[in-house]
Amino acid sequence: MTRHGGYTGGKMASTYESFRLHTTPEKFYMEACDDDDSVDDVLVIDRVSTEMTLAVRTDIPVSADSKPVCGIMGTIRLVAGTYLIVITKKMKVGDLLGHAVWKALDFEIIPYKKTILHLTDSQMQDNKTFLAMISNVLHTDAFYFATDCDLTHTLQRLANTSPEFQDMSLLERADQRFVWNGHLLREFINQPELHKFVFPVIHGFVSIQPCCINLKGFEWSIISRRSCFRAGVRYYVRGIDVEGHAANFVETEQIVQYKGAKASFVQTRGSIPFYWSQRPNLKYKPKPQISKAINHLDGFQRHFDSQIILYGRQVILNLINQKGSEKPLELAFDKMVTGLANSMIKYIAFDFHKECSRMRWHRLQILVDMVTEIQDEFGYFLVDVDGKVLQSQEGTFRSNCMDCLDRTNVIQSLLARRALQSQLQRMGLLHSGQKIEEQTNFEKMYKNAWADNADACAKQYAGTGALKTDFTRTGRRTYLGLLMDGWNSMIRYYKNNFSDGFRQDSIDLFLGNYAVDEADWVTPLHDLKDWKFLTLPIIMVVAFSMCIICLLMAGDTWTETLAYILFWGTASIVTGGLILFNGRDFVDAPRLVQKEKLD
Repeated sequence: MTRHGGYTGGKMASTYESFRLHTTPEKFYMEACDDDDSVDDVLVIDRVSTEMTLAVRTDIPVSADSKPVCGIMGTIRLVAGTYLIVITKKMKVGDLLGHAVWKALDFEIIPYKKTILHLTDSQMQDNKTFLAMISNVLHTDAFYFATDCDLTHTLQRLANTSPEFQDMSLLERADQRFVWNGHLLREFINQPELHKFVFPVIHGFVSIQPCCINLKGFEWSIISRRSCFRAGVRYYVRGIDVEGHAANFVETEQIVQYKGAKASFVQTRGSIPFYWSQRPNLKYKPKPQISKAINHLDGFQRHFDSQIILYGRQVILNLINQKGSEKPLELAFDKMVTGLANSMIKYIAFDFHKECSRMRWHRLQILVDMVTEIQDEFGYFLVDVDGKVLQSQEGTFRSNCMDCLDRTNVIQSLLARRALQSQLQRMGLLHSGQKIEEQTNFEKMYKNAWADNADACAKQYAGTGALKTDFTRTGRRTYLGLLMDGWNSMIRYYKNNFSDGFRQDSIDLFLGNYAVDEADWVTPLHDLKDWKFLTLPIIMVVAFSMCIICLLMAGDTWTETLAYILFWGTASIVTGGLILFNGRDFVDAPRLVQKEKLD
């Protein structure tokens, strides 16, 4: 990786920080309300033509309805026309490199058109469904933004940029992999004069914590950036696409700031990078299917070519089971890395569940010890107080389990702690021989932040908090943690089978993978189910109810009662079996994007 002699800290042209939205029947006026008296800019959006122009404060009609807003998320076209999405509530997370980082808490979706009476009843219902989808994504924790700080790039990438790059607006220079409102801002991108009114928003997790060790104050941060390429939900989005983008890809950066010096350590996670699927079918754990009709090595190579360009050498930590239904995936992964024969890629398989079975979580140290030498070679990014780059990170660990959530986060937190131990010693925050584990207050904060990171990523992908967070929070596995994992697993089962189709459609609509054509609208939302969808569940419920009634209200003889129980019990089992056999017909599947595109 290229090393530069100086680090600028990522200076760029900032956007406006606060706004006031003025609304008239014909136009929206977004007034910049920064403290600087010289600011007089107003963004004007025509609600009929959708044209966007600049004006000054005096152009705002006195009759306009006014309210403060925190920023513009973007615009989107639905059946009823275009909608403006604004951030109405925010919370400060902390200061990163001296710049405020905010979490968006609430939003408002405002229609351009004043009425929807021009729509048919069917169109009105579809528009209502689309609005619910957009709202579903907006209220999936957690969206973050900054108005004068680039959250989409790592410190090391920012250090390797040109002065021209640093003069760009936040929108122009952002890493498009992590801009979740990129599709919503498409109308702004081609008008540079409007860029000061909008900013990129990332999805994932941000924690910025003031800390103290040995009476020395510093800031510790963790930023997880969730990719918007091949984004989706557990089971419906697995593997990679033809461009090599992996499902549930997350870049996680751990940052330390102390007296002007900065250090960071970057890791990535992502789905097993070839073509495979695991469609929900009412079974607790659907069997993974590896596609046989596609050349896996092409997409596999595209994925790792881009990873090497972005991050340097790659060490793959594959944490899935090496037996049962997961075994074919491990064998295929190993075979493809061998077939690629790239010296920049190293593959390590570690059967997490086997090694840590029966609460033997201390055995995770086996994997940490296995990669110690490689991690020391990779190093981390370090800048001194004068802005001089002392060290760059030469490679990353790419971790995965099946979902890239629970097992993955545990391992990432252990590797991050090891990097942090070295960083704090080198920056003079830890004395020689001191261990992070001995710093009680910091260790508690560190574990909780990584567990919160796990929960955030898990909620966005699987619909519940992460599993195994008791170990991340406390350093040991507990029986209460096992019970909580069981509860979360049950919730995941329900959501993955009965609500994730809607969630997947919501993400595809929000990110622009599906576009509504209001001029030629043919609804894909009304998916007509065949006779099995209602008939079989009704028969099963009736049969099971009759079985219970026969048990409670015995007949004249036990022979008669047993015959009724056997009949209705058999009917329940047979219909239940038929439902499971036709499981895919009963789950909530995506409707907006063809299933083949998700495989």
